[in-house]
Amino acid sequence: MTTAVATPITAMDRCDQCGAQAYVRVTLETGGELFFCAHHARKHAEVLRPMASEWLDETERLASESSTR
Repeated sequence: MTTAVATPITAMDRCDQCGAQAYVRVTLETGGELFFCAHHARKHAEVLRPMASEWLDETERLASESSTR
């Protein structure tokens, strides 16, 4: 049996809406992927969640990154 491991979102992944660093990756049931910053992920969540096969949310990194500055 093979277990799929979600690759983490990196600083190179950018929001498809505004180009900011992405913290959410949405894998659609149709096979596509979308990347969003925290703001745009919240804005589009109601529409996208029913279409998503996976919703990887790493927005908790925002709090940990700001506390290390």
